[in-house]
Amino acid sequence: MNAESETERDARRPPAGVAVVVIGYDDAAHVTDAVRSALAQGPVVREVVAVDDCSTDGSAGLLDRLAASEPRLKVIRRRANSGGCGTPRNTGLDAVTSPYVMFLDSDDVLPPGAAAALLEAAEGAHAEVAGGLCVRRELPSGREVPWQARLYALHAVVPHPARRPRLVHDTLCVNKLYRTGFLRAHGIRFPEGRFPYEDVVFTARVLAAAPRIALVPDRVYVWHVRRSAGRLSISLDRSGVENWRARTEACRQAYEVLLGAGQKELARAVRAKFLDHDLRMYVRELGLRDAAYRRAWWELTRAHLAEYDADDWARNPAAPGRLIGRVVLASPEPCDLPRLRELAARPARLCPPYARAADGTPVWSDALPVSLEPLRARPVRALPLAVDAELRPCGRGTRLRLRLRVHELYGRVAQAGPETVEAEWLHRDDGGVVVRDTAVPLAPCPSGSGPAGTPGSGAAAPAQGPEPAGRAGSRAVALAQGAEPAGAVSLGPSARGSEPAGTTGSVRGGAWSAEVAVDLAALSALGAGTWDLRLRIRFRDGVSRDVSAHALTGAGLLRRNAVPSARHGVVLVQPYATHSGALALRVAPGVRGVLSVARARLRRLLH
Repeated sequence: MNAESETERDARRPPAGVAVVVIGYDDAAHVTDAVRSALAQGPVVREVVAVDDCSTDGSAGLLDRLAASEPRLKVIRRRANSGGCGTPRNTGLDAVTSPYVMFLDSDDVLPPGAAAALLEAAEGAHAEVAGGLCVRRELPSGREVPWQARLYALHAVVPHPARRPRLVHDTLCVNKLYRTGFLRAHGIRFPEGRFPYEDVVFTARVLAAAPRIALVPDRVYVWHVRRSAGRLSISLDRSGVENWRARTEACRQAYEVLLGAGQKELARAVRAKFLDHDLRMYVRELGLRDAAYRRAWWELTRAHLAEYDADDWARNPAAPGRLIGRVVLASPEPCDLPRLRELAARPARLCPPYARAADGTPVWSDALPVSLEPLRARPVRALPLAVDAELRPCGRGTRLRLRLRVHELYGRVAQAGPETVEAEWLHRDDGGVVVRDTAVPLAPCPSGSGPAGTPGSGAAAPAQGPEPAGRAGSRAVALAQGAEPAGAVSLGPSARGSEPAGTTGSVRGGAWSAEVAVDLAALSALGAGTWDLRLRIRFRDGVSRDVSAHALTGAGLLRRNAVPSARHGVVLVQPYATHSGALALRVAPGVRGVLSVARARLRRLLH
């Protein structure tokens, strides 16, 4: 008798099903929405296991009433609160009977078709794990930001995690489907109890087991971010230093799990991800914390980074996270926080001063001579260029102009030959809406002119006189006192980048400047909103670098402007510096916009 074919066996096999484990604690306002989104996936979801972590707000009762009319829903009530997410997920996993399992938090939802897309990918690729795109939805604005979009740009099958080290950047467990038998065979579970960032360790345990992984570009998870909620989620509540302690511990355990499984490259990738993502995110927020937090954070970070070896630092040595880490290691006390914040921005900005050692080697500062030599070999398209930006009224206050100053960086900018800069404004709540200005020439500045540009210095370029007749309506003009006419792209001697060894100062070897008119009509067309500034600098060989701009913060530079408008009567424009020091604008057109600003200010005064 011929052996039964695989096709015949597949035809006789019962259809695969998915279990969704939903966990919640005191989240009566959202938990039923989460469960319903899982049930709405259709027959592909065979069971939903809702684990209530000993809630006191009636959540369990709501789940019981829903289960009475939904046979696929099973409710498990824990008798004691675990303090975290790992224990209830393990409880749900133990109760699962389906061949595949997904995880869902009570304040999030699964978009339609998520389970089917992941199951089809897993079955089609014979994969133990399938992952898809998660989007972070900011509430109440509704703004959506994809999570690790590069990883899920295309359909792909990864036969072994080591083939794609970037997998360690996606530490979420909720945008994935797992073969239940795979998790149980390898004893893969979440850390128990109050263990923030439990999914970081869980993901490392999954990757250590070397699963075959299918990736899909489909949206499979909506992560709701409620920053104004009375109780922030564990991952969003970064106000205490214990949160940072928990994150470093989770990253340390992830490294040890992968290294212990012989996955040395993935373990290295975990440490690189910590520098590029975790470290930079917290450094951007250090200025918001008090002195005690900063000292404790600095001590914890130095202890964690002291475990890194030479190979960890040698990989991509000019990357911003590695430069930040080396500065932290080199200083026993917190230092240069405004400048570190700028380097931690995305894109990174290395602001002045640009110091050199006695032998001419670029260093962090005269007081902290951490070598910046790797910047000399970094491609121009990835350099942490610093651009100062200030917003000034002109035309008797009827218009606004953006003044930009590009700093030299150890001769690299002059060597590349900057030619033009293009400004674009991205709508904060709808990243697809972009207002672009015409690219304008960058003109070399005479030595010593313009703003010093050091973070927090408040120095600004001297105010320019009225525009020449016939140019008042120009969208953009080049600025340079004594420089070549607008449109010229040759670099004068002051911008050639010749820097004597050991010199100090904020601008060494030149700078370039331009002025761009702000299109308030376009910015106000959508009503009140926030706009982020992005710049594209083009160089002589056609290479470009996208950067954000450092907001100068001197007296009067970030002042609210009321600009007359033929359409709206008046447009309120409030420039401000973001947490990372970048320039952004709040725009409020018309009487309604003015009233909204007044109400917001009153709320701040009252609270």
